[in-house]
Amino acid sequence: MHKTSILMHKTPVPEQNLLLRVLPKEVRARLAPHLVSTDLPLGQVLYESGDILDNVYFPTDSIVSLLYVMENGSPTEISVVGNDGVLGVSLFMGGESTPSRAVVQSRGHAYRLRSRHLKAEFNRNEEFHHLMLRYTQALITQMVQTAACNRHHAIDQQLCRWLLLSLDRLQDEALAMTQELIANMLGVRREGVTEAAGRLQKAGIIEYRRGVIRVLDRDGLEERCCECYAVVKRESDRLLDPTALQLF
Repeated sequence: MHKTSILMHKTPVPEQNLLLRVLPKEVRARLAPHLVSTDLPLGQVLYESGDILDNVYFPTDSIVSLLYVMENGSPTEISVVGNDGVLGVSLFMGGESTPSRAVVQSRGHAYRLRSRHLKAEFNRNEEFHHLMLRYTQALITQMVQTAACNRHHAIDQQLCRWLLLSLDRLQDEALAMTQELIANMLGVRREGVTEAAGRLQKAGIIEYRRGVIRVLDRDGLEERCCECYAVVKRESDRLLDPTALQLF
């Protein structure tokens, strides 16, 4: 049984999210009454570009994609947020809105928190302030590397990077995802994703059936990936290693 299969049958708890797990004790006590467990169905839009952010979300067993939408309506993924982070960093970076769209990529749950509570703690507690900035730096690294990858690397490599980043934040070996949705995330044609996924399946690295991609050979997936995944993971591990964050 996959490790996430066990979690999916239990009621998610805040500690399934890394940032909530390492909160300073006094911050955790103040925020706990305001955290609301929320279902996130596949495809749900949490906010659109330009929306005022009334809530932030801490995913527990879901993944949310941040998309930049062009004037013609064409979306491209700029980052993914899962149990490693929070949606709504613009709130404590000085803005009340964001130019990106947030869409649930893998259904599950998150803990919702009113924006005013997050901003109050960000301004009140130095350790919480520091934690949120470390996460933001990791997220910016992912955005920058994603842009570089989309510009310079082949669809096969982009798909491998996307799968690895998603699986890290889901902590499972399977993703419920259509090839059309993946193409939208990567900003490429569906036929290109179909061909790339077909090559991975033929090599025995993944299995794709009925809208579910299951990774059979993680090492093989990493070998076929470009350097972009390693760059993002190394920076994320450096900034958000649970042991290093247990300072509170």
